[in-house]
Amino acid sequence: MHRIRIALAQINSAVGDFEGNIVKIVAGIELAAELGADLVAFPELALTGYPPEDLTFNPDFLRANVKALGEVAAAAEDIVAVVGFLDAPGEIYNAAAVLSAGEVAGVCHKIRLPNYGVFDEFRYFAAGDKPFLFEIGGVSIGLNICEDIWYPDEPIGSQVAAGAGLILNISSSPYRVRRTKTREEMLETRSRDYLTPVAYVNLVGGQDELVFDGNSLVYDEHGNLLARGKSFAEDMVVADIDLEAVLASRQRDTSGRRRAVEERYPGPVELVAIELPRKFDAKDRHQPERPEPHLPAPLDGPAEIYQALTLGVHDYVRKNGFEKVLIGLSGGIDSSLTAVVAVDALGKENVIGVSMPSRYTSAGTRNDARILAERLGIEFRIARIETIFSAYLDDLKPQFGGREPDITEENLQARIRGNVLMALSNKFGWLVLTTGNKSETSVGYCTLYGDMAGGFAVIKDVPKTMVYDLCRYRNSLGAEVIPVSVIEREPSAELAPDQKDSDTLPPYEVLDIIIESYVEHDHSLEDMIAAGLEEVTVRRVTRMIDRNEYKRRQAPPGIKITSRAFGKDRRFPITNRFWTPEKPALG
Repeated sequence: MHRIRIALAQINSAVGDFEGNIVKIVAGIELAAELGADLVAFPELALTGYPPEDLTFNPDFLRANVKALGEVAAAAEDIVAVVGFLDAPGEIYNAAAVLSAGEVAGVCHKIRLPNYGVFDEFRYFAAGDKPFLFEIGGVSIGLNICEDIWYPDEPIGSQVAAGAGLILNISSSPYRVRRTKTREEMLETRSRDYLTPVAYVNLVGGQDELVFDGNSLVYDEHGNLLARGKSFAEDMVVADIDLEAVLASRQRDTSGRRRAVEERYPGPVELVAIELPRKFDAKDRHQPERPEPHLPAPLDGPAEIYQALTLGVHDYVRKNGFEKVLIGLSGGIDSSLTAVVAVDALGKENVIGVSMPSRYTSAGTRNDARILAERLGIEFRIARIETIFSAYLDDLKPQFGGREPDITEENLQARIRGNVLMALSNKFGWLVLTTGNKSETSVGYCTLYGDMAGGFAVIKDVPKTMVYDLCRYRNSLGAEVIPVSVIEREPSAELAPDQKDSDTLPPYEVLDIIIESYVEHDHSLEDMIAAGLEEVTVRRVTRMIDRNEYKRRQAPPGIKITSRAFGKDRRFPITNRFWTPEKPALG
């Protein structure tokens, strides 16, 4: 055995779409075989979609999953395939099936179950108890699943100690800012520390709040990158692993790493030997020439975030059966970003923008909304709300008893707009995309049943300062789409005369630092104040964040891009008496 050709099928599965997922997996098996691969691997739970959440407890779902696995196995005749599925011999396991000669030859159970952030695998799965290897053509391959490889010891230690010449990890690792780089560094370290090539296949696509970025990777035994999958797109990654080079590297190593691994990780392990229906060694059979290095440039910064948002919108809309989306275009920066993301995700013919001016809407924002729609080429409608607003004020006047106008009248306008959007949604079947950003929803600078009304919150996890970065990035791609006046204008909800966001909130540059510190990193008030943030502002903002959990709990789902998003990622009690004092402590 000299060389093994591995294919990583980076596919976009949909939860519960067994028919569609089978088609993708079988097509991947056939393509990998055509490319001369000996082994093809698919992502974690590729068969069911990830995460299946409480569908995991549904007996019919589990049976459909087993039936689908049998159909996929029948396609694996001239190649070995590794496919993620649910194994439920009694308890339920997050598992990988090794398929060969039309049958299930072995099953690997995930050992390390993540139970933090968006992950809740203790709720669903039992943990595997034995590192798994399978042997083909005299080569032992250590198979593990997602979280398993993030630990530097087990199960990879026992797999290498038992003779693994290659580590294969199937994963469904969701995207967040800077996650790609962290993942690369971890995999490079594992391959180098264990003098063992590592192949990692990741899911791609959107699933509710989560977006999976792909970026599958193959490293040699020295931590050198051999191949990479595309970012935010399906891909087939093919790479040849030179097993003679792996053996030679281990023999030349004088650091004692190999011996130390064997002494430290004595097992036990589960080893499954697989008979191949054809010659495995590349020297003894026809095989296409060695593939060119598959190394598309990774995305980073605003480009990476923008693609995550675009893919998240596309898959949420399409996987839920919608064709068109509706956006309230205010002429502000948030609705402008939401609109361009929607057009890039779905096409201009599937996006409708509605301007809903009131007595406080400026000529500048009305004009910017129109210009944006023209540049995007989307359908643009105008629904003035003044008549409805005036009727509300007249009818409520006796109820208000002569009280001065306040936030009540501001929220009325937002709720009228929400009603208009939802009426159009009901009438035409369009999905409403809300436009609130993370900074505003963090502190409750949004209206329940108003601008929060809709089906999907595109920039829910995007801080305001990042909104500006993304708009500038999008304009840098070619012709200016978002009017410069939108980016340069001081933010305003335009719900009262001469209103500015700064009347209510600290500068967004300050606000976003406090939100990141408090929400994403759990920093204490003392830590934030010691870092140079003004004490009164910190106490005020953190109290606003805590008090507005009830609003966020009623918000539509939105795309996660930061290290901690509101929703299933950050869970905070609504009924809560642990309040941060608004005033600084004396002394």
